[in-house]
Amino acid sequence: MGRRRKDGEPMLIVHANLYTMEGDPIPDGYIRTGRDKILEVGCMPPPPSLDQTETIIDAKGAMVLPGFVDAHSHIGMWEDGLNFEGDDGNEATDPLTPQLRAIDAVNPLDRCFAEALAGGVTTVLTGPGSANPIGGQFVALKTYGRRIDDMVVAAPAAMKMALGENPKTVYHEKGRTPCTRMATAALIREQLCKAQRYRQQKLEAKFGEEKDEPAFDGRCEALIPVLEKTCKVQIHAHRADDLFTAIRIAKEFDLDYVLVHATEGFRIAQELCAEQAAVITGPLLTDRSKPELRMLTPANPGLLWSAGVEAAICTDHPVIPEQYLPLCAGLAVREGMPHDAALRAITIVPARICGIDGRVGSLAPGKDADILLFESDPLSVYAKPSLVIAGGEIRERRGGFVEKA
Repeated sequence: MGRRRKDGEPMLIVHANLYTMEGDPIPDGYIRTGRDKILEVGCMPPPPSLDQTETIIDAKGAMVLPGFVDAHSHIGMWEDGLNFEGDDGNEATDPLTPQLRAIDAVNPLDRCFAEALAGGVTTVLTGPGSANPIGGQFVALKTYGRRIDDMVVAAPAAMKMALGENPKTVYHEKGRTPCTRMATAALIREQLCKAQRYRQQKLEAKFGEEKDEPAFDGRCEALIPVLEKTCKVQIHAHRADDLFTAIRIAKEFDLDYVLVHATEGFRIAQELCAEQAAVITGPLLTDRSKPELRMLTPANPGLLWSAGVEAAICTDHPVIPEQYLPLCAGLAVREGMPHDAALRAITIVPARICGIDGRVGSLAPGKDADILLFESDPLSVYAKPSLVIAGGEIRERRGGFVEKA
């Protein structure tokens, strides 16, 4: 009986069909980890290690790729199987709530995190819904852990804004602004202008122009990183006209923006390419539940790719359960997206769009040791990862891979 592997000990995976997302696949490769980071990636054979505690796993030609990344979800914000008591995603009492933080609402013990991890989704962005024109701060998280503070990859990871039918519907029912697309855009502009003035007043006070600092304003304070482009903006928009409004506002205030959902993106793909717009598509496996989804098609990611727009694919959990992220990518392949592009759309592309590609999204030295082993096509309906390695630890095991110390 072999020695039991201890947490944090180095690991070596050999004879792997490596899809690093950093270049061409390596048909017979290896990957070495140390604690929670990747140390080496290359072609067989690996250089010898002097560490006697290294665990060796023979992948036997299995497909090995980075943990999946979902660039837009609401996991932990709407808890599984609960109604109001588990709904912490929309503070629909005020249309402008940039000061709200997802990190204060996510329940990391919601069972959907475990399901996501078992499905190979190791990193997610989650945050407020789309009831408000400005909803609050998203957070990037690992899907493993018990305490959210230990799971954070980036906080804030983005500021959530929303255009289109959702803010209109929510506040029309309350008999208050916004009830039109005009009002939604106007509220966003007004709050950004207030934040600009607030920021300028703080700078003038700081650099000795004999002016007092303005009274603390939580909304404006939360928007300063957005104005300084140290925090991205995820803008919920489905229809083509809403996508152009998002771009228009982003240009007016020089924001680092990401278009989320982009259901009609394929109708304006050339324009999105010319704008070099960052796009997150999805959910793909859903009904046309509102008028702005009437053009919904799972061909959207592939059509955007064909036009030169490298788009990510998301679940929008709980709309699509988090563990079905690779299935959504497989559907995009069925509808014309190249297989390698679909894999990139749930790994390196969302990581890059979200600004967390320094840690996740590909297999490269220095990145987090989030590694998946598949014995079948990971985008097929019947596939499950045989091994899920996250943070350098084996979290899920289904295959017959033998560890040798």
